[in-house]
Amino acid sequence: MSFPPSSSSSSSIIPLDQLYHLLKPLTTLPDPVFRNWGRTFTCTPSSLFRPENEEQLELILQLARRENQVVRAVGVGHSPSDLACTSGYMVQMHLLDQIIEINPEKRYVHAQGGVTLKHLHTALESRGLAMINLGSISEQTLAGMLTTATHGTGADHKVLSTHVQAVRLLLADGTKVTCSRDSHPDLFFATLCGLGSTGIILDIRMDVSPAFRLREVQETYKFNDVIGRLDAVAHSAEFVRLWWWPQAGDVRVSSMDKTQEPKRPLESWLWHSLIGYHVIQFLLFLGLFIPPLNIWTGRFSSWLVKDKTLSVDDSLKVFNIDVKYRQYTVEWAVPSVRAQACLRELRDWFDSEFADPHGLRPHCCLEIRFSDADDIWLSPSYGQKTCWIGIVQYKPYGFNVPYRALFERFERILTSHHGRPHWAKPHGLRPDALSVLYPRFESFRKLLNDVDPDGRFRNEYVSRHIFGASDARFGERVFKAHP
Repeated sequence: MSFPPSSSSSSSIIPLDQLYHLLKPLTTLPDPVFRNWGRTFTCTPSSLFRPENEEQLELILQLARRENQVVRAVGVGHSPSDLACTSGYMVQMHLLDQIIEINPEKRYVHAQGGVTLKHLHTALESRGLAMINLGSISEQTLAGMLTTATHGTGADHKVLSTHVQAVRLLLADGTKVTCSRDSHPDLFFATLCGLGSTGIILDIRMDVSPAFRLREVQETYKFNDVIGRLDAVAHSAEFVRLWWWPQAGDVRVSSMDKTQEPKRPLESWLWHSLIGYHVIQFLLFLGLFIPPLNIWTGRFSSWLVKDKTLSVDDSLKVFNIDVKYRQYTVEWAVPSVRAQACLRELRDWFDSEFADPHGLRPHCCLEIRFSDADDIWLSPSYGQKTCWIGIVQYKPYGFNVPYRALFERFERILTSHHGRPHWAKPHGLRPDALSVLYPRFESFRKLLNDVDPDGRFRNEYVSRHIFGASDARFGERVFKAHP
């Protein structure tokens, strides 16, 4: 794959000692340490850079080529996996966060990849616009959202990367290129869930929507009443998400539709402050020493939100939720046609664990969401309507908690139903399994070999999951404090 020579960088003519001098102000203190948001992975890059413009990015990449270093561009590190980690050069992109253009008439925004969604929301709101759909949080960067195929919910809504019109990249050889469905389409479809491995994302042009409000109704039902009619529930509103407490057999259904009704925000100080944060966290802490207590805590937290509620608010305030504690988490996407069977098998497994005095004890609810089929090469929704199922183990007061056996069993059940992993979250699959699940997986690997033959953007995560690197340097726990 080749690109116009006019897009190439000229930094290759800079003498090495001058390059060191130019980059010194961009580096942090010796032995920089990076931790992801959940404090579940930690790495020590060989150098950590904080560029303020594209010219500095080009210099960093030039130095990496000359010193044969891997380059990893990162945002805020919200991914619960080691996707952002590297032992090579780390480039923090948070200073490249400018909004280049907002076009209300054509309904698009053009922004640098380092902008956070939270900042983007504020800018869009000032122009009467909003994102079309959202996930549960807005702390991540726009580039991070794109490169992991972040999803919201809505059986007829695709993952958020499908809203992107065009992406401008800095490739491994210093070339800058803009790709879209019409220009370099293979690079475009690979980048939309590219795990940061196709190039450094410079800026993104993305479709947006006129600002809208959502009317959300939340109501709790028993497991069989929801799962027995899962497809109907998923299509009962434009946006539907579920929270399932296996400890109580309860499923909380959140149904959201657009509305022009006056705002009716849902506020509960007792739940969101006193009980929802402090009491539950203390009970989870006690569960470290008295594991059976976690079953009671799950039932208690389900009981706290059992009443039917109705609220009307701006889309952002309804889509986003309060992620109360740092956590371990995994999430998988199963074909919608397998979702009922998968959830019932999970229910039977949980019941057997709860009946065993020494069984595994999940902390709280599982989140269940939905998305439509798309055409992004590595999107878990590629070619199929999808049901997303996520599980968490909280870290009360930051303490580590047991999670590996729980997640491994969860993963086995999800893979048996043809589940595909959420790329931003930990999973154990390698190229032989992934190539079966993703029809364009080999196309993706070939494109990476074409645009980055030296593996400049292949950190440990990409080397492990995409290219099958198997020695200890690339192990799943290489960035764990206790491997």
